[in-house]
Order: sequence, then structure tokens, then C-alpha cells
Amino acid sequence: MRFALSPEQLDFGASLRKLLEAGRTPAAVRAWASGDPGPGRALIRQLAEAGVLGLAVAERHGGLGAEPIDLVVAFQEIGRAAVPGPLVETAAAIPALLQALPDQSSAARWLPGFAGGVALGTVAFAAPGCSGVALDADTAEVALLTEGTRLSTGHRTGLTRSVDPARRLFTVAADAAVAEGEAVREAAAAGFDTGALACAAQLLGAGRALLHASTEYAKQRKQFGKPIGEFQAVKQKLADVLIALDLAEPLLYRAALTMTGPTRARDVSAAVIACGDAAYRAARAALQVHGAIGYTAEYDLSLWLTKVTALRSAWGTTDLHRSRIARALREETDQDRATRGIA
Repeated sequence: MRFALSPEQLDFGASLRKLLEAGRTPAAVRAWASGDPGPGRALIRQLAEAGVLGLAVAERHGGLGAEPIDLVVAFQEIGRAAVPGPLVETAAAIPALLQALPDQSSAARWLPGFAGGVALGTVAFAAPGCSGVALDADTAEVALLTEGTRLSTGHRTGLTRSVDPARRLFTVAADAAVAEGEAVREAAAAGFDTGALACAAQLLGAGRALLHASTEYAKQRKQFGKPIGEFQAVKQKLADVLIALDLAEPLLYRAALTMTGPTRARDVSAAVIACGDAAYRAARAALQVHGAIGYTAEYDLSLWLTKVTALRSAWGTTDLHRSRIARALREETDQDRATRGIA
């Protein structure tokens, strides 16, 4: 299985990085956290113009119909820049959910607006191990709720605080039914796994941003007359972060390549755990390298630290993902034993 990105995908990621670096993302994040979504919405519209919000949307609904690996490339850059807003929901989870339904009327109704950046969507998954809340339901034009075999529109009720000030989480109450039946359960699983994949990519991108910030700081900060990056302890800590991020990356790519296969849930969960752990290691190292300044909310590092902490459980708890991996491995073992006629 090939994990290397194509030249076109590398160029796509590089172009998004330049766009986001020029977009003054930290200021947009702080404005979003303070209740002013204007700068963030402007940045999201730029991403839509670059095709990001239409990657998972089929061409018949105004999107690009790209592969999951292209979505991963985009969300790594979104995570690297800490872009605010319900982008995982709008560009990944909801398109996968709606397009997996037999009736495409809801997809035709909402997805063109998502792909064009004129509307945002959010979704709450009411299932064990999921948060059951909707991100930025006060900003998104469309809020959906999945409950077993029922998909419905919803309205926000209570506000739940997040460790990341730029993530406003709301409980959602059901309104009108969008679809019902066993097909909803299967579509919700596809939407959840696609959202979790995008979240894992965000985590990996945020981890790389934290590593870069720590490396640059270690080159500038001096102790005992020389940069702290010259001390072996600091070198080793940053090397450990790089190794963790590099080892998580193939799991992320594998999950993207197997999204239509029988191992989807297992591979997505493995990617979420690996990318979450690597990003968390990067966050801890960043705090230790930066020292006291790393704890201040005014310093931009805090935007990535809080986002990594929030994203680690945003699309399923660690227990949920580990149990999905264990269940898949047990089923594979049972199938192998049955095939070989072993009782």
C-alpha cells in the first residue's frame, strides 16, 4: 500500500499553508472565541474558494468528489493553522453522512452551500463514547442530530464549556426528521468515521505546528550563554516528538486509503489514537521548552495547546476508539480461525 503523497497533493497542501499563513489566523481564532465570527468566516470562505469545503462533496452536489486522502491533506493544514469553526462537520462529517443516505434530497439541499462556503453545518452524534454535542451551533446555519435510526434537524439548547475558548459546544434538541430507518445508522457511522479521520489529520497538523514553534524557540532562547536547543535534553525531547508524529502519519494515510473497505472503523480509530497521542506529546514538549511564557493566554502557543487538548476527545473518547480496534481484531481472529477450521 502506497503512503507517499503525489506531487499534486503536496502542492495542494503547500498552497493551503501559504493561504492560511497570510490570513492572520491567530487573530481570527481570538475573534471567534470572543463571539466575533467575521474574520473566521472570511478565512473559511477563502478555504472554500480553494476547494477545501467541497472535497468530500460529490460533483452532482457542487463539490469536487475528491478522495479521502485529499481531505487529510487539507485538514493537516487546517490543524497546523488552528483555523476556527465547524470545518470537520461542514467539509467532512455531514457530506459523508448525507451522501450515504438512499434519499439524496437533503444532500442536494445543503451540500452546495457548504461546498461554496456560504453556509456552515454542525452535527451531534448521540451515541455511547461520542460527545453528543454540536460545535458552534450558534454560528452554523444547519444543525443536525443523529439518534439511532433517526436523523433530524435540531436547535441548540445548553452551552457546554470547552478547554478551547474558540470551540463553543451546544447540546441539541431534535426538530424535524430528515431521514429514518436502518440506513440512518449506517450513514451516521460513515459520517462519524469521516469526521474522526479529519480530526486526526487536524491533530497531526497541530502537532507539527507545535514542534515547529518549539524548535524555533529553542534556537532563540538562551541559557548559560547558548541556545537551549544545543542542550541534549532538549534535543532528545524534540526528537521524540518528531518520531511520534512521523509514526502516526502512515496510520492516518492508511485510514484515508481504507475508508471504503471493511477495516474502516479499525483504521480510523488507530489513526485518531496515534495522532492524538503524538499531538499531545508535542503539546507537553512545547510547554516544557517554552517555560512560563507557554502558559500565558496572550502567547499564540496557547491557541494550539488548547485545541489539541479539546480535539483529542472531540470525535470519540480514547476508550471508544480502543474498544473499536479490539473488537475488529477479535472479529478478524475469529474469521481466520473459522476459515482454517479451528474451533
